[in-house]
Amino acid sequence: MLHQPHTFHIPVMGTGFTIDTPLKVARYGISSVISLVDDILIEQVRKFHCDRLGEPFEPIAEDEEDCRARRITAYLDLVDRRVRRQVAELQAAPFEEGTEITRYFRMLPNGELKAAYDRMLAARGSERARLQAELRPLAVPGSIDVNIMTKLDGDTFRNGHKLAPEFSHALAALRGFARSTLKSAIVFSAGINQRLYRYAATFEDFFPDANGHIIKTIILKVSDFHSAEVQGKFLAKRGLWISEFRIESGLNCGGHAFATDGHLLGPVLEEFKQRRTELTGTLRESYLKALDAQGRPVSWAPGETRITVQGGIGTAEENDFLVRYYQLNGTGWGTPFLLVPEATNVDRAQIEKLLHVQPGDVYLSDSSPLGVPFWNLRTSASEEKRRRLATDGRPGSPCPKGYAAFNTDFSEIPLCIAARTYIRRKLGQLPKEGLSAEQESTLRESVLAKSCLCNDLAGGVALNYHLDDDATPAVCCGPNIVNFSRLASLEEMVGHIYGRFSLLATSDRPHMFVEEIRLYVEHLRKEVSRFSIGLSRRPQGYFNTFKANLLSGVDYYRELARQFLEERRGRFLEELECIRREIEEVLLPLPIAIEAQNKIACR
Repeated sequence: MLHQPHTFHIPVMGTGFTIDTPLKVARYGISSVISLVDDILIEQVRKFHCDRLGEPFEPIAEDEEDCRARRITAYLDLVDRRVRRQVAELQAAPFEEGTEITRYFRMLPNGELKAAYDRMLAARGSERARLQAELRPLAVPGSIDVNIMTKLDGDTFRNGHKLAPEFSHALAALRGFARSTLKSAIVFSAGINQRLYRYAATFEDFFPDANGHIIKTIILKVSDFHSAEVQGKFLAKRGLWISEFRIESGLNCGGHAFATDGHLLGPVLEEFKQRRTELTGTLRESYLKALDAQGRPVSWAPGETRITVQGGIGTAEENDFLVRYYQLNGTGWGTPFLLVPEATNVDRAQIEKLLHVQPGDVYLSDSSPLGVPFWNLRTSASEEKRRRLATDGRPGSPCPKGYAAFNTDFSEIPLCIAARTYIRRKLGQLPKEGLSAEQESTLRESVLAKSCLCNDLAGGVALNYHLDDDATPAVCCGPNIVNFSRLASLEEMVGHIYGRFSLLATSDRPHMFVEEIRLYVEHLRKEVSRFSIGLSRRPQGYFNTFKANLLSGVDYYRELARQFLEERRGRFLEELECIRREIEEVLLPLPIAIEAQNKIACR
């Protein structure tokens, strides 16, 4: 893969927000990630762009053999083809005001390439022409990466019969990527999926050729070192190299939030920093052993495994500190790009809501059918519709896509727990379960909170491209959105990331590390509350460990503050002291109460 000119990437957001982001930003050297969850949407967007660009479109019907994989391949090939053409046109453009190649070089971060561009601007005559000729081939595109959320791997059915495992949602999506012309990476998120990882080892593009070049690489999105180690070893033992570990905050992110047991981002990054050589050495040994066992060339050593971080970054100062102190290769910026129409797909009505978001409008909800906490915009069209249907006595969705249909409580064929059929049956069952009034009320609220995210996370692009003018979009922004309050051009957002100017709505924003601790304290309180009414089973020691990890994290940050500029250090330490008191004041269940509750739950 080519060296990436920018030090940040745009992560996957929902199913539709970044569905065609590479067509908008890749030619400027910016990497981004396409979700492979929704092949129905992918097919619709492929038709939209084929029609727009005058390219022939051959539909792939739902009843055709291997339609999911084929749809994904066709779309990724289209994106790859168009970006290549965009880059060729950009490289041929004159170095003049307003041209694409000038835009490309102006957005670059400070570094060798930007310095070379500045030297060209200062040169004259034949020297200027020579330097321009040298710069043109260096204007390389950003990577067109894709994402598979490993938990979304439901089996598929046809005429009531389950199809072979290779037609499951995740495996078919992987096959679609593997057969595409892309030379890029697949991002595996949401934890290990053994059958998916084994399946990856059946495609040659994930292995090095005779020159050691890997056409398609693997990125693992993880929230802690242990996860990186376990998943990395599983893949390495099959001859699959991890090109990047993409570390994400457990809670200070967008979309699904995979909370750790109080392990905060700073200490997690510290462990990666201290044990990076150990990790890559262990993985390299397993990897080369596996290649040798498979009869593949092992005379070369794999390249460096990149380490990047994302989740809640809001300022150039935070961005630079993370990269410098933790020796990272880059960062990910997601939520702020929802206010960059050039880069992402958000419909106008939801943009207006994001521009005027109030405290509490973005909340960690029970909306996801996966049963994982989900950052949701309370005022979105999707949430408004969900509440309206519940009030009218018709809660739930008709489940038009079924990507999250896993529950078999009421049917042999899995149902989505956001589906109308499931919700109606579940609500009817609650009164028969012998619950207390408080338990029943809490569970009922949780059942009714479920949203049709498979469909509604595509709502923005559906409205923007007139794929469905009745769509009701969901918005999966993270809490960081409250710090931004105006639309930005691509140049402006890139300039904000690199510290050329600020797009922050307020100077009173807490540091990203402090904000994450606050989110974890809220999460701990919620877990204690659920436990207190008998709706949470936790092992002995869970709550004490969680609280101890938070306090240990505060101590770590107190020491880390020595690395901050003096004018920033004082406020940071004050905020830490306040939040330490909050943590200490959280009352935890006594061990005897935990044992009693777990016995009740086991009955």
